[in-house]
Amino acid sequence: MIDGQHLLLFSGSIHYPRSTPQMWPSLISKAKQGGIDVIQTYVFWNLHEPQQGQYDFSGSRDIVRFIREVQAHGLYVCLRIGPFIESEWTYGGLPFWLHDVPGIVFRSDNGPFKFHMQKWVRKVVNMMKSEKLYASQEGPIILSQIENEYQRIESAFNGKGSRYVQWAAGLAVGLQTGVPWIMCSQQDAPDPVINTCNGFECGVKFEGPNSPNKPSLWTENWTSFVQRYGEEPFIRSAADIAFHVALFVAKNGTYVNYYMYHGGTNFGRTAAANVITSYYDQAPLDEYGLIRQPLWGHLKELHAAIKLCKVPLLAGSYETSSLGHLQIAYVFKGKSGKCAAFLVNNDNTSNARVRFQNISFELPSMSISILPDCKNVAFNTAKVSTQYNTRSRTVKYKFDSMERWEEFNEPIPIFSNTLLKANALLDHMSTTKDTSDYLWYTVSFQHESDAEAELSVVSNAHVVHAFVNGAYKGYAHGGKHNFALENPIELKNGTNHITLLSVMVGFPNSGAYLERKTAGIRSVRIQNRYLNNYQWGYQTVFDAPGGNDPLALNLGSMGKGEVWVNGKSIGRYWVSIHTPQQRPSQTCFLFSGTIYLDLF
Repeated sequence: MIDGQHLLLFSGSIHYPRSTPQMWPSLISKAKQGGIDVIQTYVFWNLHEPQQGQYDFSGSRDIVRFIREVQAHGLYVCLRIGPFIESEWTYGGLPFWLHDVPGIVFRSDNGPFKFHMQKWVRKVVNMMKSEKLYASQEGPIILSQIENEYQRIESAFNGKGSRYVQWAAGLAVGLQTGVPWIMCSQQDAPDPVINTCNGFECGVKFEGPNSPNKPSLWTENWTSFVQRYGEEPFIRSAADIAFHVALFVAKNGTYVNYYMYHGGTNFGRTAAANVITSYYDQAPLDEYGLIRQPLWGHLKELHAAIKLCKVPLLAGSYETSSLGHLQIAYVFKGKSGKCAAFLVNNDNTSNARVRFQNISFELPSMSISILPDCKNVAFNTAKVSTQYNTRSRTVKYKFDSMERWEEFNEPIPIFSNTLLKANALLDHMSTTKDTSDYLWYTVSFQHESDAEAELSVVSNAHVVHAFVNGAYKGYAHGGKHNFALENPIELKNGTNHITLLSVMVGFPNSGAYLERKTAGIRSVRIQNRYLNNYQWGYQTVFDAPGGNDPLALNLGSMGKGEVWVNGKSIGRYWVSIHTPQQRPSQTCFLFSGTIYLDLF
């Protein structure tokens, strides 16, 4: 209920830092044209406070500007503060400096974590209040979220997990925003916080609100799914998405959010472990903000048909009746005589002929027909009338001339030239502190003769490159578990230098005890000689044409690295790793402006 009126709301996730401020008006406008009422976004803590006490709300981080843009288009906002968000975002949105807070245990009944979480959440809420952005202040924010899918890991903390849930709910409600708070995928969300559903099929799997005075909300209806390097994109049909939205509404759902409505771009190093730079490109608005058909058009028609039913849906009586073995009718009847019905065929192999109120209806397999007057079909989820469109690219510039490039070489470090030394193999994440994907490990040792040997390196980062006495000796890559690089090498009489370049393609973003997760080189062995306990040195790297169409950089001829445009990183690329269909997961990268390129 908003201003005393019951509403049925369709929402779309658009994350402000995954696009540019110049794109925001167009994205929001296209969402509104598609029948969207609410824009849903996370708040990205590590983007705004990368160093403790140092805040940044400029440029694409300007969340207030983004919310005001939504308001200017006459739409509402669902603000998911978290502050843990997962979202395929590095470290789940938590700033890495939290890792170094003494005694901290993330997302638990833990004093240090609760202190910093409360400080951040209060800052965000007070910022929204000062800008009068809550609906209670005549602003657009109608919902706020605390935590994120916590029930998935709650049992790992035993009693401290349930106590943390109670504390987080109390923190949120105590901030007195004047709008409801939600917890997604948290069936036991404490009153008055609303428990909501995330997933592909919330009309089937959601247990419903845990209290009769709470509405049924679907906070993440996944329009595609996260894509990692080496994976093909996940394609979900417009008919399947529409079916499950209609079913959720037929079962008294009153809020459906598409995650994502526009996915956008994981600029810079913001993507989580092994997640590609493009995000949910298969959404109704693609990475470039272009309308993807038939999904956008089919959902627009769905929204219009459901809203024709809103009077009996929101104020009428509710009943169901069987139409067959796998067919059912959900019927809503208003006091004024208005009637709406959803006729469902759950048979995924055959069409069904059914009779409803003495009228015969043909229901395609796995479909729902929407009857705003209980007589005439306004929409069927399986009948996609919107035509498919394709995204074409036109080459504007080619950067294939050697004269247009300048190469920057970084010297391969040796032990004597490093500033950080330790008598052990250090953790990659704790050493770089999320300032670089790269960490050099180097060791020097004496050998009494020229000889051939076998180098064996075990790592649980993502990539490792090996150099012996300045010569490149190969690389290996892995995923979630340990992997090994094993190559023959040549040792010389005297001092030998082993230098290893460890590479992280994003930090982990989920799971219990995230602060305990480590990565990097675990062991180094030459023949039967382990070098783990030698003294190691470390070194890390700190690092447009006319028209209005989106611009993309095609890196199909490259291998792996990171790309900068005008000094700003637009993301990682890993073209040399292929999907089972023998093609890269992503070759084109979004950017804008005058072109000054740096590739690493």
